[in-house]
Amino acid sequence: MNDKRNKTLAENRKARHEYFIEEVYEAGIELVGTEVKSIRLGTANLRDSYADIVSGEVILKNMHISPYEKGNIFNRDPLRDRRLLLHKGEILKLEQFTAQEGYTLVPLSLYLKNGIVKVALAVAKGKKNYDKRDTMLEKAAKRDIEREFKERGRY
Repeated sequence: MNDKRNKTLAENRKARHEYFIEEVYEAGIELVGTEVKSIRLGTANLRDSYADIVSGEVILKNMHISPYEKGNIFNRDPLRDRRLLLHKGEILKLEQFTAQEGYTLVPLSLYLKNGIVKVALAVAKGKKNYDKRDTMLEKAAKRDIEREFKERGRY
């Protein structure tokens, strides 16, 4: 996803810790001009955001975009709901996923693709506390192994 033309603007790092990621979709997002300018400055926050399907449309909720400094009367509410742009078939597929117990739609990142703001939207299932501990232990073990290889390579 991150090649020369793609630039990550905001990331939801907590999502990969809190959820098992099943599938990732790329979606456009309906924004106003001042929001795009603000996002390009890096003032978007995806921490507690989630997506919901309402009457056949995917709506991104709780995403915070700080008001653009020079936007005066054109600025909108920072926490307003924003519509995600997906094909009807993708929306139906997402609707089937979220109908199952424990599945939700979580935005992973906001990025620029050919100058257009896109959202990486994941179908995710919540982790239990013991799953989170297992993930942390695996990461620590992997880090220790890499550190050992690096130390051995110095001699």
